[in-house]
Formats: sequence, structure tokens, C-alpha cells
Amino acid sequence: MSPVTILTIIVIYFGVLILISRLVSRNDSSNDTFFKANKNSKWYLVAFGMIGTALSGVTFISVPGEVGAPSGEQFKYFQFILGNALGFIIIAKVLLPLYYRLNLTSIYGYIEGRLGYYSYKTSSMIFLISRTIGSAFRLYLVVIVLQRYVFDAFGVPFWVTVLISLLLIFAYTYKGGLKTIIITDSLQTFFLVSSVFFTIYFICDSLNLSLPQAFETVKHSNYSKIFFFEDFIGSRFHFIKQVIGGMFVTIAMVGLDQDLMQKNLSCKNIGEAQKNMFTFTGTFVIINLFFLGVGALLYIYANQNGIEVPMVDGKSRTDLLFPEIAFHHLSLIPGVVFLLGLTAATFATTDSALTALTTSFCVDFLNMDKPENAKQQGNERTRHFVHISFSLLMFLVIVVFNAINDASVVSMIFKIASFTYGPLLGLYSYGLFMKNLTVKDKLVPVVCVAAPLITLYLSLNSATFFGSYVFDNELIVVNAAITFILLLCISKKKAQTIKTGSY
Repeated sequence: MSPVTILTIIVIYFGVLILISRLVSRNDSSNDTFFKANKNSKWYLVAFGMIGTALSGVTFISVPGEVGAPSGEQFKYFQFILGNALGFIIIAKVLLPLYYRLNLTSIYGYIEGRLGYYSYKTSSMIFLISRTIGSAFRLYLVVIVLQRYVFDAFGVPFWVTVLISLLLIFAYTYKGGLKTIIITDSLQTFFLVSSVFFTIYFICDSLNLSLPQAFETVKHSNYSKIFFFEDFIGSRFHFIKQVIGGMFVTIAMVGLDQDLMQKNLSCKNIGEAQKNMFTFTGTFVIINLFFLGVGALLYIYANQNGIEVPMVDGKSRTDLLFPEIAFHHLSLIPGVVFLLGLTAATFATTDSALTALTTSFCVDFLNMDKPENAKQQGNERTRHFVHISFSLLMFLVIVVFNAINDASVVSMIFKIASFTYGPLLGLYSYGLFMKNLTVKDKLVPVVCVAAPLITLYLSLNSATFFGSYVFDNELIVVNAAITFILLLCISKKKAQTIKTGSY
């Protein structure tokens, strides 16, 4: 597929999204619409759209790429997905009822009522940092693909490609916010899911395999091992580590993250929000299994056709195997299908993140949801400025990350999340389980900086301290536990009991 063809498809794609945005927000671009979609979202649209937001371009190309990674990943990621599913169920049964009972716009309002002002600002700041970094990494992945296969041909620098991508996202999100995202994410999820199944069909056709034959080929290949029970101490892939890590990473990155929870809180009531979560969970597990199947088929196809994993700066990049095959070794239609799926997956995540970051800052730091501030003149202009600011911040993170990264993006995202989201998990655990205690509020920011630093030190010296034990995604539990213990150290008994129905 030529760079001109790819660029034409992208322009048409974003033209459709901008048109949808104009239609959705032409009569209402208020803060209530931007922050909460007027609390009138249909649960099935939210559930379907969340698939695209949760999966992202990382799942689309980094997960299939890891299946054949030199470290022997195979289908080990599915263990992590099973942990994710457990985490989603806990969110639906524990956190969503809490958020709805308190009628929150920003979920960090819970921390303010439970622990205090400084704890509240700290939790919100942790989200802003975590989501900015995580979303920048996800966008980086699709931008690097566009750069390699499109913009390099026109001599466009990498930083310009990043800037163009963020400007396009800003163009269709800055007015309608969440109300627009609910609609556009549903459309993008449709492209994403369709592309998975079409990709499987096209690869099977190229390998002259029927779907049952493809299943058997993957099953008996060297890529299909799912469960790893060997060497609990020294292996990152052990089943228990992956499931526990997956569960707590999900609770932190979804249940304690304004981005995905903002969509849930736009449903009419808790019943619809829970239906959304349960439907989403089942679909999420199935779709990820198909992504792993795509990964195995890609490596089988590459081996049969003598295709090498692409190299960048002399280093093997498994993230680029999928686009390499789709653009250079399959016909035009499979390439178009891949492009639409990748673009949908990545931009569905980034547009949602920018909306959530803007919401969190406007509500948690500018207090735009307060009755006395809600109707102030200039609020919309301020919101637009915040939206632009986070777009520029994400731009800077991507440019810096591109200069230093040489690892699989999916691994980097969850590794960073273990350090950034751990304190959030510790704060909420303390708030939920230590009902008879309260903290010295002004010391909470210190705790939330100290805990990740201690966790990093333990991780770097795990072989010395824990007998060759190797940490993986379960590191987030260690981080949360350290946060929890430090919070206990600065705690005191409450002066009075809080009545039922309060924080």
C-alpha cells in the first residue's frame, strides 16, 4: 500500500469523526455535556465504545508482536487478561456503587471526603501524570507506524507527525467532550473489532488454511502456550504473578482512573453501569484471545515467507511485524482493514484520555463542577485552554519517549503503571478498609512520592533481597502495600464516627 493511499484513508477517517463531532455538539457544548454527557448515555453504547478505549493500538500491534518475542512470551498475556476480568468484576461490584452513591463527577472526590484536601489533590495529580504518560505511550505506537509507512516518504519529521495526530484529535473532542466520545468510540470500536476478524480471514487465506485448520495450526505451534506454572521465583510469566498483577492493574488503571470511569458515570443509574461493565468484560476477554491468535498467525506467515521482524536503529521491534506484513505482504484490502483497525484502536484511547484529563483538571483543580462556579463566564474558554495544554504535554512526552525507548510498548505501559498507579490503589484501599482511622492529610503527598521510590529500589535489588525473585506486573501490589503501610504510620483514630451513607 502506497503512502498516498494510507494518507488518503486517514484524512477521510478523521473527516468522518469531525463531522460526527459537529453534529453531536452543535446545540450543546456546555461543561455538563463535556464532563458527564448529561448523564444520559446508553449502557450498550458505553460498553461497546469502552472496548476500543481499553484495547488501544498497543493491544492491536504490540500484543500480537509479543507472541513471538525472543523472551518466549507466547500466549502468556492471556493469564494477565484473566486477571483483568477479575478486576473488572470487582470494579462493577465495589467501586461503581460507591461512585454512584456519592454522585461524583470526578472519582477523586471520594478521597477528598474520606481523607482530606491534600489527599484529594494528590490522587488527582497521580491520575493526571499516569494517564498522560500511558496515553502518550499508546499514541506513540501508532505515530511510529504512520511515520515509518507514510510520513517518512514525504520527508516529514517525527515531531510534526505527532503534532498533526494530536491536532486531529483535538478537532473532534474539544467541544462535545464525553458526549462526542461515546459516539465516536462506538464507531471506532466497530472498525477495531471488524479488523481483527478480517485480518484473521486474510492471513488464513494467504496461508491456504480454513478457520478450523488455522485453529489447529496455532494450537500445535510453538506460540500457543497459555499457562506458565514453572519457576515462581525467577520467572515473570508465572500464572499467579500474571493473574494477581492483571487484577490489581485493572482495579487501578480502570476502577481508579477517571478516563474509563467517566464513561460509566455517564449512564443513567448503577444498574445500567454494571450491565455495561459485565458486557464489556466478556467481550474484552474474547477479543484479546483473538489478538493473540492473530499474533501466532503472523509469525507462522512470516516464517513461511521469510519475513524478518523489522529493525529500528539496529534493534528488533516486534511491534512493527503486524504493519510490516499488512502493508507490504498482503493485498490492498487487508492493508486498509489493518489501517482502520489500528487508527481506531489508538485514537479511541487518546481522545478519551484527553477528555478525561481535561475533566479531572477542571473539576479537581478549577472546581468547575461547584454550583457557585458552574455558570461563570469564560468556563468554556478555560476548558478549551486546558484541553490544548494536555495535548501539548502529551506531545512532549511522546517526543522524549521516542528518543529513549527500545522496548515493547505494552511492557513499558504496564511497568510504568506499577509505579504511578500503585499509590492510588493504596489510597483507595486505606479509605475503604480503615474506616475508623484518618490520616495526617498534609503528609499524604510525601507518602505517595516515597512509596514508588521504595518500590523501585526493591525492584532493582529483588535478586539480593528476595532470593532471585523477579517482579512483573504484581509490583503494583507491592507499591500499593507500601503506600498503605506508610499511611498507617501517619494515621490517627477518628474523633467521631461518620454516619452511614457518607464517605
